[in-house]
Amino acid sequence: MTVHTPIEKLDPADARVRRELKTLLHPARRRRAAWIGAFLALVVGAWWLLRDGAPPAAAAPAPVLTVAAPIARDVTLWDEYIGRFEASKSVEVRPRVSGVITAIHFTDGQIVRQGQPLFTIDPRPYRAALAEARAAAARARSDLALARLELDRAGHLVEVEAVSQSEIDRLRARVNAANAALAGADARIAARALDVEFTLVRAPLSGRISDRQIDAGNLVSAGDAAGTLLTTINALDPVHFNFQGSEALFLKTKRAGDEKGAAVEVRLQDENDYRWKGQLDFTDNGLDPRSGTIRARASFRNPEMFLTPGMFGNMRLSTGQTARALLVPAAAVQTDQARKIVYVVGGDGIVSAKPVELGPEVDGLRVIRSGLTPTDRVVINGYQFARPGTKAVTKAGKVAAVAPPKGAAVAVEPVSAQATFAR
Repeated sequence: MTVHTPIEKLDPADARVRRELKTLLHPARRRRAAWIGAFLALVVGAWWLLRDGAPPAAAAPAPVLTVAAPIARDVTLWDEYIGRFEASKSVEVRPRVSGVITAIHFTDGQIVRQGQPLFTIDPRPYRAALAEARAAAARARSDLALARLELDRAGHLVEVEAVSQSEIDRLRARVNAANAALAGADARIAARALDVEFTLVRAPLSGRISDRQIDAGNLVSAGDAAGTLLTTINALDPVHFNFQGSEALFLKTKRAGDEKGAAVEVRLQDENDYRWKGQLDFTDNGLDPRSGTIRARASFRNPEMFLTPGMFGNMRLSTGQTARALLVPAAAVQTDQARKIVYVVGGDGIVSAKPVELGPEVDGLRVIRSGLTPTDRVVINGYQFARPGTKAVTKAGKVAAVAPPKGAAVAVEPVSAQATFAR
């Protein structure tokens, strides 16, 4: 059982009693002391963390960039167009006689020559018809011989008035009819012989054949457009390149008299060089009033049958003019969203990005139509480390091009005002 001593009977000289009295008599001081202690603990903890923390990171060293001035060269001015290759000739192979396919003499996709056998149709019915026609011709020839003999006999009898003139006329008409019958029989022989010849279907032209549309053992029907389609053949040497030319191209070729024969060059989608050489051989007789373009065509030799109908390509046509242009390495041109840029370093060493308008690529260099000056220091190496607005360490480099093949054009520059077709 706990005994409580009244406060008036406590001894103030007792130290323990004094402490308890001080605590009971001053509660506000107690709370203030608690708050001060907590604050001091926070300050000490923060100081300790800051004292043991890692030191600030050192600034990254400036990147080293290779810079060089763009080179200036005289370039040939070209018109550029996009087009597609098409076969110079295309033929659908259909049978000219009906019957059962008994043999196929080609491999799908191979190169065939004009006159090469492709399909064999069962010739037996047509050979029998030919034999029948020959027999009919022999009968007609016999009838003609008899008619002539009777006419000759009657001719001797008419002199002694043993045969009337009307009988002579009848016999002469019979000879004429026999002649006509023989001519008809000979024509039927020729027709039946053609049917036998048509049972061997041959290639109508040289080129690359498609796959067979029907297999041996199937019955095919003769006819024109309604006949059974056997296969198709595309003539690929020469091959045509069709494109939409601008009105400026039409006017220029018209004034120069070069509607046919103007030299053109084409590169394929995976090529950097314009290695395919051809000639302009057709321009249409009118422009499309809706687009202001004209259909045009160039012809290319294709002895190896590499160029295939349906391939897209970039074609260029020389304007016959030259101009001074700036060129930089193609790798120095970067893409910033929808625009093309090159990084340049100013005299103060600060990197900046300059938007540029590009021309075509030639000899590993890119023609710059606008956006650069001859004195700009273009970043040609280390551009992946260039950041606009940052300082860089530079070292001098040099823009160099791969020498073009002997006889090739030095450079190209499309004339955008004339190349109105979609790029």
